[in-house]
Amino acid sequence: MDSLRSALQPVTHNLPTPIHDLGVSILGESCYKKLLLDIDIESTECIKLAISKGLGIGIIGASSIVKVPQILKLIKSRSASGISFLSYLLETSAYLISLAYNVRQEFPFSTYGETGLIMVQNVVIAVLVLHYSGKASAAGLFVAALATGAFTLFSKNIVDMKTLGYLQAGAGALGVAAKLPQILAVWQEGGTGQLSAFAVSDLSTILALIFLLLVLEPLLTIKTQVFNYLLGSLSRIFTTLQEVDDKLILYGFVAGFALNAVLATQMVYYWNAPAKKSVKSKQREKIPIAASSGKSTATSTPKGKSPTTRRRG
Repeated sequence: MDSLRSALQPVTHNLPTPIHDLGVSILGESCYKKLLLDIDIESTECIKLAISKGLGIGIIGASSIVKVPQILKLIKSRSASGISFLSYLLETSAYLISLAYNVRQEFPFSTYGETGLIMVQNVVIAVLVLHYSGKASAAGLFVAALATGAFTLFSKNIVDMKTLGYLQAGAGALGVAAKLPQILAVWQEGGTGQLSAFAVSDLSTILALIFLLLVLEPLLTIKTQVFNYLLGSLSRIFTTLQEVDDKLILYGFVAGFALNAVLATQMVYYWNAPAKKSVKSKQREKIPIAASSGKSTATSTPKGKSPTTRRRG
C-alpha cells in the first residue's frame, strides 16, 4: 500500500487547480484530503460518500438521454399504443413537486439532478402521446398547467416550506400511483406496445448509452436495451441514505423501486408478445378473405346439368 501511495501522491498533490476545486466541491475538504492527498482507503465514510457522488453524477448524466429512445420510438411508430398518458401526467407532477422541494431545501444537486432532466423528457412524451391520440389541443393546456404549477411551487411567497413538505409526502404517493396506470395499460394490451424497455430503467454509464443509441440502434430493438430505471431507483436509495437525511424522499425511492420492478417484470414477460389489439385486427383481416374464397369456390362449380356425351344432330 505504501508503494501505491508513494506512486500516486505526486500526481494527486499536483492536480490542476480546476480539477482540485471540483474534487473539493464534490467530496468536501476533509474527504478530498483523505482520499486523494493522503490516499487513505480505510476511510469508510469517505469511500461511501465518493461512491454515492459517483452514482449520483452517473445518474444525472444518463438521465439527460434516458427517455430519448422512448421519444424516438413514439415518433417512428406514430402510435401511442401501450403508453398511458395518465401515468406520465402523475409522474411529471410528482417530479415537479420533488424538484421544487429539493431545490428549496438546498440538498446536494447530485442527489436530485436527474429529476428536472427526466421531467422535461416526460413532458415531450406526454405531448406526443396526446398528439398521436388525436388530442393535440390538450397538449397546450397540459404544458400551460405545468408552467403554472412550477411558478407556484418555486415561489416562497405562495407556498411555504411546511406546505411544500406535505406536497412532497403526497408526491411520493403520486409517484407510486404514476406506475399503476402504465402497469394496467400493459396488462390490458397483453403486450408492451410502444413502451420502451429503456423507459423503465434509469442508470447506465453515459458512454454505454451513447454507444447503444448511435451504434447499436440500427441493429437492436429498444427492448434489448438495459433496464436503467430499475437500477437507478436502487442507486437513489443508496445515495439518499448517504447524503440526504429525509425520510420523505427515501420512502418515495423505495416505493418507486418496487413498482419499477413490476414494470420490468412485465417487460420480460411480454418481451415478444404482440398486443391483443393487433392480434384481433389481424384476425379480422383474415375473416373476409376466407369468406370471399368460400364464395368463389361455391360459384366456380355451378349447379347445373352435368356434361353429356350424347351426340347432337
